Amino acid sequence: MRIASAIFMSAILCAAAACTGSKDKPAEGENQPKVVAKEGNEAQAEADKQKSEAAAKEAKEAEERTKRVAEQMEKDKKAAEEEAARWTDDVRKQVAAMMAAEYKDAKEALTAIAASPHRVPSNTERDQHRHPIETLTFFGIRPDMTVLEVGAGGGWYTEFLAPLVAKAGKLIVPGYDPNGPADSGRTAYGTRYKLFLDKSPEVYGKVEVTYIDPPDKLDLAPEGSVDLAVAIREMHNWHRGDRLEKTVAAIHKALKPGGVFGVVQHRAKPDADPKESAEKGYLPEKWLIETIEAQGFKLVESSDINANPKDTKDYEKGVWTLPPNFAEGDTDKDKYSGIGESDRMTLKFVKPEA
Repeated sequence: MRIASAIFMSAILCAAAACTGSKDKPAEGENQPKVVAKEGNEAQAEADKQKSEAAAKEAKEAEERTKRVAEQMEKDKKAAEEEAARWTDDVRKQVAAMMAAEYKDAKEALTAIAASPHRVPSNTERDQHRHPIETLTFFGIRPDMTVLEVGAGGGWYTEFLAPLVAKAGKLIVPGYDPNGPADSGRTAYGTRYKLFLDKSPEVYGKVEVTYIDPPDKLDLAPEGSVDLAVAIREMHNWHRGDRLEKTVAAIHKALKPGGVFGVVQHRAKPDADPKESAEKGYLPEKWLIETIEAQGFKLVESSDINANPKDTKDYEKGVWTLPPNFAEGDTDKDKYSGIGESDRMTLKFVKPEA
């Protein structure tokens, strides 16, 4: 009897415990939706926070870029005003005479252009290192050509090309839109070049500027319209920007069959890695020739017009250590002045006839 009672009481107690347990301890997963919802809200809040912080960072960076671009444009504007003040009536008279004169050939015309006061005085100091007359005649330039200047920079070679082809030819210069985004350095470059052209309509009024936005927008000139394209000390920038092949292909497209592509480029040591040397401003010659020929060109001649064996090509701040940049400031300036400008390859390619 006692055993039966114990069993009965045990059953009652177990049943009571089960009931209590079912009330006090929720079934597995019963509150899971609330936990998931809470975790989801926290994750979304964190994502929103990160997105907001990223947007704020981008806005700040854009503001800083805009400020830098504005400062550069103001600096360029002041420089342009100083240059414009140099253009006295006497200078304009001399320039007009140079533009009106007749020359027997391109070399004679280029010689007159080199001595003309339309050139920025500091630019003439570079002639001894850059050999513009010899370089352009090596490329076979003529006054009746349509010329494409890719990478005009501040207009150093434009000073020669524009007056040379003004009467019988054409100069096309791909560049950046001066009305581009306020936070883009390209807008500053476009503005600077426009200021350069605007100072002398009599010399630069016929220059055709085509706006590009590489690497996607690279319509340099109408297809098959160009006799001679030149790229002077530019191709390391194209390689650094992962657009070397695209730009060379665009030049090939713009040239007529039989058209010439003239290249001057800072020359790296033969065993240099192109990616690494480009960061220093240099490219290895053999590699560059192969890269250009891969886009359909044929090398027909090379020259040592712009060679400089004194260039050791091992500067911490790259080619910009040498004149005219002097990236090291006054440190060893006499040494670098003694070296002169960089060692450069000068290459003449042709787009084969179809």
